[in-house]
Amino acid sequence: MSFPLHPLDKALGDISSIRRQVARSTEFRGYGAATLAATGVFAGLAAAAQAYLLPDPASHIGNYLRIWVTTAIVSAVLIGVQTMTRTRRIHSGMADEMILMAVEQFLPSVGAGALISIVLVRMVPGSIWMLPGLWQITYSLGVFASCRFLPRPMAAAGGWYLVTGLVCIALGDTRALSPWTMGLAYGVGQLIVAAVLLWGSKEDRDEI
Repeated sequence: MSFPLHPLDKALGDISSIRRQVARSTEFRGYGAATLAATGVFAGLAAAAQAYLLPDPASHIGNYLRIWVTTAIVSAVLIGVQTMTRTRRIHSGMADEMILMAVEQFLPSVGAGALISIVLVRMVPGSIWMLPGLWQITYSLGVFASCRFLPRPMAAAGGWYLVTGLVCIALGDTRALSPWTMGLAYGVGQLIVAAVLLWGSKEDRDEI
């Protein structure tokens, strides 16, 4: 047996729905160009560390994974913290809806990348050389999914990650585990993202 909604509950529900619709039609400005550029630098430093410490990554795949998973986690935490504080400052009363929208767009690609990694490491270790390419492709899907509420040129960054991922897979062997397949892909890719954000955001130009 269903009961009619109290007028106040209905009004609150309508307001919540309107806020979600407004959030979906508003350009998200919670990502900071300087922070995204910093994660590109992290990728370059991780590549340099791998080149120095791990000349044969195929024989030490555990260490390879530690380098890049650690880099990804540090970058994600930095972006997450900065995005939350920046969104609350710029989007004010819409901050919660905007943050939720950003997470909803990118989380599926992150989850897919993590699950692919687990399956390859545990079930198909002979194909683990494909990881860098698959990481970049799934990341590109997250970028493409986010393009609808970011500046339109952001599609260039998604295209970059898609192409670099396909190139890694086209290598066809452990050459894909070279430090620079990841270092260049994410180093340049995150700088592209930062450049697009800087070009489209007065707040970022003022901060810099």
